[in-house]
Amino acid sequence: MFEEEAYVSLPMPWWVDLNDMHSKFGFHDAIDAMDAEKLKAMLVFRTKFLQEELDELKNAESAEDVVDALIDLCVVAIGTLDAYNVSSQIAWDEVHYANMGKERGIKPERPNPLGLPDLIKPEGWVAPSHEDNHGKLAEIDYTDFIKNF
Repeated sequence: MFEEEAYVSLPMPWWVDLNDMHSKFGFHDAIDAMDAEKLKAMLVFRTKFLQEELDELKNAESAEDVVDALIDLCVVAIGTLDAYNVSSQIAWDEVHYANMGKERGIKPERPNPLGLPDLIKPEGWVAPSHEDNHGKLAEIDYTDFIKNF
C-alpha cells in the first residue's frame, strides 16, 4: 500500500510516471527495435489489454475494484501513447481545447437516462488535430486492423 508520508517529492504528471516506468523496464529500447509488423502486433496486444481492464471494471464488486480498474485503464492507455512516442500531454491539450469549444446540450441519438448534459459540437466546431504527434503509430499499416478483434 502507498504511504503518503513516505512520498516527499512533488507528484509528477502521469505521463512522466509512465515514461519512467517504461524506461526502468526497457520498454522504449524494445519498441525502438520493432519493425512495422511488430509495432502493429503490439498495438493489437495493447488494445486487447485495454479491453481486459475494461472487463475488470464491468465485473467490479466494490469501489476498490472500480478505482483500480479505472486507473489501470489510464495506465494502459497513456502508457500506450508513451510506448509509441506520442506526447500524451500535447494530445490531451488538443482534445481538451476542442472539447471546451463544444456547447452544452442533449444528443437525441444517444439515450441519456440520467439527464446529464451532453457536449454538442456547434456549427464551425473544429476537431482536435494530432498531426505531427503520431510517433511510431505512423509506421503501422492499419489495413484490416479491425480483423484482429
